[in-house]
Amino acid sequence: MTTGKIRNIPFVLLLAVSVVFMGCNSGTNADGDTGTMEVLMHDAPADYDEVNVFIESVEVNNSDNEEGWVEVNSPQQSYDLLELTNGATEVLGSAELPAGTYEQIRLILSSDGHSVVIDGQEHDMFVPSGEQTGVKLNVNAEIEPDITYTLLLDFDAARSVVVRGNQQSGEDYLLKPVIKATNQAVTGNIAGVVEPIEANPFVYAIAGEDTLSSTKADTSNGEFKLIGLEEGTYTVSVDPTNESFATENVEDVEVTVGETNELGTITVSEN
Repeated sequence: MTTGKIRNIPFVLLLAVSVVFMGCNSGTNADGDTGTMEVLMHDAPADYDEVNVFIESVEVNNSDNEEGWVEVNSPQQSYDLLELTNGATEVLGSAELPAGTYEQIRLILSSDGHSVVIDGQEHDMFVPSGEQTGVKLNVNAEIEPDITYTLLLDFDAARSVVVRGNQQSGEDYLLKPVIKATNQAVTGNIAGVVEPIEANPFVYAIAGEDTLSSTKADTSNGEFKLIGLEEGTYTVSVDPTNESFATENVEDVEVTVGETNELGTITVSEN
């Protein structure tokens, strides 16, 4: 995995998602009570060998201005996003914070040190200058005394890597991060096994017309796990990359908070 060197001024990535209102006041507790925030990262899969992203620090904000930022952690390291599929997560940071509501989170990424590996060849990924102004992520995370609040960041590698140009004129690879945040306490999971292993499928959790989680079945045993799903009913779509096999859909799959729905073995048929 390539870590790269930090040579330029880092930029601040403020991630945009829907606001979830918790029905409490902004700001921290004046009584000195504290709780813990833990930030985990996982990834939606992509058809690359590696997608390496260098993260300098993770911060949260308890106010509506720039004075309220608090550092959760400063990892100063590169992560291969494709190692974080199928239920695997990476702890970006954990910190004890004054109780209260933290409205925003941001990642500080280096301005370089990012790369994508395709067919064994590494390509630098550049961050467009327009992205450096940042897009805010409103999470409204309520930190309660003596309780750990776990925030899941789903870094979508497939949608975050953008190819500019063509093979004739030359290709540049851009990093335009697409990330979704979820409070782990209000989510559940779906797990299962796909047979035959040779199907080598992607697996999707779909609600209506929206794909809300995705992974790729383990190439050694066919196991898969979709995490960070809100309670509800989903269609699990198994989409083989091996064209000899057909797509298989499992409908009406229920997700319950705090539980993993084990689907058992899903067999895909040959075309």
